[in-house]
Amino acid sequence: MSINKKTTIVSAVLVSSVLLSGCGLFSSGGKEKMDPPQTVSYTEDGKSVKEESTETETTGTEEAEVTGTVQTELYLVNKDGIVVPQTLALPKTESVAKQALEYLVKDGPVTGMLPNDFEAVLPADTTLSVNIRDKVATVNFSKEFKDYQAEEEMKILQSVTWTLTQFDSVDKVKFQMNGHDLKAMPVKGSPIGEGYSRANGINLDTTDVADIRNTKPVTVYYIGGNKDAYYYVPVTKRVSNKESNNLRAAVNELVKGPSYDTNLDSDFLADVKLLEDPKIDENGKVTLNFNEAIFSSSSEEKVISKHLINALVLSITEQKGIESVAITVDGKAELVDESGKNLTEPVTRPEKVNTGSF
Repeated sequence: MSINKKTTIVSAVLVSSVLLSGCGLFSSGGKEKMDPPQTVSYTEDGKSVKEESTETETTGTEEAEVTGTVQTELYLVNKDGIVVPQTLALPKTESVAKQALEYLVKDGPVTGMLPNDFEAVLPADTTLSVNIRDKVATVNFSKEFKDYQAEEEMKILQSVTWTLTQFDSVDKVKFQMNGHDLKAMPVKGSPIGEGYSRANGINLDTTDVADIRNTKPVTVYYIGGNKDAYYYVPVTKRVSNKESNNLRAAVNELVKGPSYDTNLDSDFLADVKLLEDPKIDENGKVTLNFNEAIFSSSSEEKVISKHLINALVLSITEQKGIESVAITVDGKAELVDESGKNLTEPVTRPEKVNTGSF
């Protein structure tokens, strides 16, 4: 990371933390509940023929539901060609999964809502239907789906998959075109197989990987954007199969930082280290005990960068079964961030990522 940008990130932390956390989503409380589609069936022309859902739990943060909109993560592409989640307020609808994909279509309803330097990924005029059953979303695209450039293919695969898997009812995505199953993408032939999931990764980074067969994927979050408009970007790195602890591997990749050509950054200093293996309790809380290098270098006070905390929690909670993250330094939990917020309680993942306006 360049020193100048690092300084800018730390100085703008209070503004940028709002972009991720919105109205306190990155608090120590439990994960917010959303009512994703449970079972949705559509006819060939996209009309709903059956939909079952459960009632949404009422919380103090569900203003979006009351005002007729719903906060939805759309995986869009930034000016550097990186797939990034952006949370936008979409009109309330019964078919939130189908709507989310419709807002990924170029020149479609998302056009007037796009953040600066972002674009949609699906070819213009693409229509679609969605069927969700047994945690598998089958998406049937119209023939316009194939009207994309070869270099866009992986971005489309990743965007559709990660947009749909934000919902608890979806773990895997199957692709169809004109009612026929796609085992590979129609332009470059990227394999889909029996479906795509988050395990396939996003923004794949194989820099310095000599033998990919002896590696495994770990997804971590880095910092993108610029002053007053920072956002968090998932990147799937490849780590050695010899690394038995994926949580430790994720921390190591955060410390290592992103590849130099991505225009992404990390707020971790190079000498940050875990003093012991991560500890996980029966409630999915992981405790990470760091050395003092975790403290912000821009302050004489022993505080931890909010950007560092956000990226760490997003990265660690990508791992299956992890619900919250507790941070200690030399075994001590009396910690604060730059805003003075106490970090003695474990931090949970927000329901939605990058919720700010640009």
